[in-house]
Amino acid sequence: MSELHDLTVAQLATKLRAKEVSAVELARHFLARGVRHEALGAYLATNEEVTLAQARDADARLARGDTAPLLGIPIAHKDIFVTRDFPSTAGSRMLEGYQSPFDSTVVAKLKGAGAVSLGKLNCDEFAMGSSTENSAFKPARNPWDATRIPGGSSGGSAAAVAARLIPAATGTDTGGSIRQPASFCGITGIKPTYGRASRYGMIAFASSLDQAGPMARTAEDCALLLSCMCGSDPDRDSTSLDVPAEDFTRSLNTPLKGLRIGVPKEWGELRAFDVERVHSSPKAQNAPEASVAKAIDEALSQYEKLGATLVEVSLPRTELSIPVYYIIAPAEASSNLSRFDGVKFGHRAAKYADLTDMYRKTRAEGFGDEVKRRIMIGTYVLSHGYYDAYYLQAQKIRRMIADDFQQAFKECDVIAGPVAPTVAWKLGEKSSDPIANYLADVYTLPASLAGLPCMSLPVGFGGEYMPVGLQLIANHLQEARLLNAAHQFQQATDWHQRAPEGF
Repeated sequence: MSELHDLTVAQLATKLRAKEVSAVELARHFLARGVRHEALGAYLATNEEVTLAQARDADARLARGDTAPLLGIPIAHKDIFVTRDFPSTAGSRMLEGYQSPFDSTVVAKLKGAGAVSLGKLNCDEFAMGSSTENSAFKPARNPWDATRIPGGSSGGSAAAVAARLIPAATGTDTGGSIRQPASFCGITGIKPTYGRASRYGMIAFASSLDQAGPMARTAEDCALLLSCMCGSDPDRDSTSLDVPAEDFTRSLNTPLKGLRIGVPKEWGELRAFDVERVHSSPKAQNAPEASVAKAIDEALSQYEKLGATLVEVSLPRTELSIPVYYIIAPAEASSNLSRFDGVKFGHRAAKYADLTDMYRKTRAEGFGDEVKRRIMIGTYVLSHGYYDAYYLQAQKIRRMIADDFQQAFKECDVIAGPVAPTVAWKLGEKSSDPIANYLADVYTLPASLAGLPCMSLPVGFGGEYMPVGLQLIANHLQEARLLNAAHQFQQATDWHQRAPEGF
């Protein structure tokens, strides 16, 4: 069955319905691959007994004639979603060994659709990071080059899908944590409109930004998963949108003739890239490196061949997204993580003098450096005398960034550009410089701050043969349009079919 891991979700679903393979056979095949490639660091927890029990249930439903699109499909979840059947740690020592009494809404929806869970996937601690090096347990590695990061914070999800350890996975995106690892690992990932997927049971980082989404090899597979993941959840998530669930596969095959693709002039000159001119510019730090720009430029040319029209648009506050995000997100993290104090659940210091000492020692022992850094920043900007100067101002500029997108969408249907300025960097390369990590998010943060749906799809390779992703952004609730644009591109190219050597 060595060919099974090369098939997409849609192809595996066809085989399952035709009784050419069983859900139990699929589960065993992918579990074995996870063990074989354990050094990749993709998984944090598996439970073969639980997985095979779910697979047997799926086979029973298939035998009864159930044709649900995800029935029997193996998936795995980013360890930011709480699960009854597997530990839920958020990649942190603070929650090491924690077993949730309930499933998150996203997990429950996929389980109800018949998907078979193989386990929990590695991530940066509490989803704070861009490399998965901030996991308290082990770093995840990029299957294209094991000396490089897979991106983050959903790095375990991206690495597992790219290495064919799993056909699809869940991820979360706060400031780019689905799109950036998808780009770095050469897979497809989508962050839907904020509020599309319930945040209930998703361990919170920044509540006004966190959003769940699928990661897979193709846009079609992402559409299948997203159709199951989304839906209103007003009783358990007050930020859940009151919009009905959709079939996001409905318009995948619509031709792109007439599609207007906006290319932001502030995102570096991608067409006819001129290295010397860009690097002499005061905004050179936002320009993509030459090999990334070349891949993006060729992808845009392919879209023109498919009937789309390129138009220049402006997102003038792009640079401000970095300071705005790194004020708002840490502020919300400071509030959300205050619950981890050693009293209710999670880690508690073994020795302490009094309650205050227990708080201090518990949080000092349980949290990693990056989490502590963001809690400190967030607490500072929310403190008396600084709230108006920092947090309130950041929220005002956030509104302006959202307005910039609405102006741009008057001239285009989707916006396209890089996901990141570079390809995946070496493990440890930026560990001592958190600001360098933050600056690498310049292209993903604006859409997150505006709550827009956005995705990454593989469009080529950059320096040293590492994947490059194209970012597509649409207006609110237009996920189907994004997935259509990505699917049509993938019908005309084969970048999404490329596999890292050895996998």
